[in-house]
Amino acid sequence: MNNQPALSKSLKVYQIVFLGLAWMTPMIFFTVYGVAYDAAGGQMVLAYLIAFLAIFFTAYSYSRMVKAYPIAGSAYTYTKKAIHPRLGFLVGWALLLDYIFSPIIAILTFGIFMHTEFPSIPVYVWVIVMNIILALVNIVGIKSVARISGISVVVQILFISLFCLFIIKDIATGQASSSTLFSLHPFWASDVPFTTIFSGAALICFCFLGFDAVTTMAEETIQPERTIPKAIFLIVCIAAVMYIAISYFTQIAYPGFTFTNPDNAAYTLVKLVGGNLLSSLFITVLIIATFTQGVSSVTSVTRFLYALGRESVLPQKVFSYIHPTFKTPVVNILLVTAFSFLGMFIDLNTAITFVSFGALTAFTFVNVSVIAHFYIKLKKRSFTETILYLIFPLVGAAFIGWLLTLLNKDTLLIGVAWLTVGFLYLFVKSRLSAPFVKRDHSKVTVPEK
Repeated sequence: MNNQPALSKSLKVYQIVFLGLAWMTPMIFFTVYGVAYDAAGGQMVLAYLIAFLAIFFTAYSYSRMVKAYPIAGSAYTYTKKAIHPRLGFLVGWALLLDYIFSPIIAILTFGIFMHTEFPSIPVYVWVIVMNIILALVNIVGIKSVARISGISVVVQILFISLFCLFIIKDIATGQASSSTLFSLHPFWASDVPFTTIFSGAALICFCFLGFDAVTTMAEETIQPERTIPKAIFLIVCIAAVMYIAISYFTQIAYPGFTFTNPDNAAYTLVKLVGGNLLSSLFITVLIIATFTQGVSSVTSVTRFLYALGRESVLPQKVFSYIHPTFKTPVVNILLVTAFSFLGMFIDLNTAITFVSFGALTAFTFVNVSVIAHFYIKLKKRSFTETILYLIFPLVGAAFIGWLLTLLNKDTLLIGVAWLTVGFLYLFVKSRLSAPFVKRDHSKVTVPEK
């Protein structure tokens, strides 16, 4: 009998949705607004629609694979089991860039905004404080993470709703450029090249990252085969509605809006819409959002490392350890916390570069995994099954793969260098020992807490 402590099954649909939205951070719309606006030539609605379409097909593929393999590991597990263990490792290695640098993005953003509010306190102090708090919250347990995430998401949605109401008020009172709430202009871009809009969509995909992270919590979820797929679609659709709604209202109300600095363009926009009161509230909500994004990011990366440890891809005794009382991967949490102190030495753009390459690479192979598992291995090839298990994931893989090529040259070079390091690690490991411990975790029984 195996008495080793295991992850506790406790999460329901609404908790998974809140965790995913918290990781995604709905307020990310504002933090990337200026850069995204420039990249998409001002056509934010079309760019978000295209990004949503690409992400929707990938979300579908994730929902299929989590039903096939309801265990922690995400794209690594799916590629490993559906295609080949070595390719799965390389995909997991790429995904590790996404997961391990995501907490740093949240920590850095938190530090920057707190430093803005309290200039006398350096950014690195906030990085240290944030790291310690994130570690403590994650060690205590997944239920506390879900509660905090839920509160944060509600606050963010309320702010976004308030922001849209201010714009509607401006339109109704004649203070905006448009006198009507209904216009097709945001959905038409005759004066902007589609290549520009697609480039904006590639960048905007970053705003949807988060739906995939919830698959790493499959073993802490009640009935994950049903709960995770439902949560994935809810997360993606809720985010799309919010992003497109904000883009639509701002585009019809302030078509001539201009800014000088893309980094603080959102602050300028919020101040235009609601004055000093709304801009002060904006800073407060943004700080809360970045904090809970950090909490959710640490949760995701530590569960991913747990999966790699349990498969003996990483040292098993270290990375698969579960604390007997808290039922959380405490060692992983401490290691991620230590790594996140890099936030004191690197800039935000560098961290985002790592995340973008890792996420889009993983997304591409999750789509391919659906084809390999269902269409090729299980031979599900009826007319309906061909659409579901070949056409849909093929469209998703092509779309995401193409967006991956639109990333800048430096990003692609760094990504290839990271994959090369992973390949060398795999080569050395295969020389020193058996490449992988062959274990089937597709039917893992996790005891209730």
